[in-house]
Amino acid sequence: MVSVINTVDTSHEDMIHDAQMDYYGTRLATCSSDRSVKIFDVRNGGQILIADLRGHEGPVWQVAWAHPMYGNILASCSYDRKVIIWKEENGTWEKTHEHTGHDSSVNSVCWAPHDYGLILACGSSDGAISLLTYTGEGQWEVKKINNAHTVTLWKESVDGQWVCISDVNKGQGSVSTSVTEGQQNEQ
Repeated sequence: MVSVINTVDTSHEDMIHDAQMDYYGTRLATCSSDRSVKIFDVRNGGQILIADLRGHEGPVWQVAWAHPMYGNILASCSYDRKVIIWKEENGTWEKTHEHTGHDSSVNSVCWAPHDYGLILACGSSDGAISLLTYTGEGQWEVKKINNAHTVTLWKESVDGQWVCISDVNKGQGSVSTSVTEGQQNEQ
C-alpha cells in the first residue's frame, strides 16, 4: 500500500508538468502551464518558497537540476521554444543563459553526467536536439543536430553508467532503443 508522506502547495495557477528534487533532496523545483518555475526548500517536511522564476512566454514542460559541483543551477524548457538556465548566486536566482535556437516547443532537458562537464541536452518538437556546453566566463557553446528524432525518450541511470534512448519514427512503423554503457555513441 502506498501512503502520502507529504504534499506541497505550489500555488501554481495552472497544471504542473514536472517536479524535480535537487541532488541532496532539500529543494524541489516545479514548472507549470502558468509559465513559471518555482523552487521550494522542503527540508524537514516543510515547504518554503525560495524562488518564483519568470521568463518563459508559454507553458513550461520540464526542469532539470545540474550536479551541485557546478553550484545551484536549474534548466527549464517551454512551449515558447526557449531553454532557460537559472543560477543561484548569494541567495538570489538569476537567468544566466537563454537558448532560443529551436523552431518549435522544447519538451525535454537533461544534464550530462557531471564528469563530462556542464552539458545540457535539449529535445524539441522541431525534430532537433541541442547540446549546450558551458565553456567558462558565462559562455555556452551550442551544437544543434537537426532531424535527430521524431519522438525520443532519453533517460540516464542515477550513477551515470548507462543511457537509454528510445526513438519512434512516426508513420514508418519502427521503434529503436539503444543502451550505452559509459561511452558516447554517434550515428
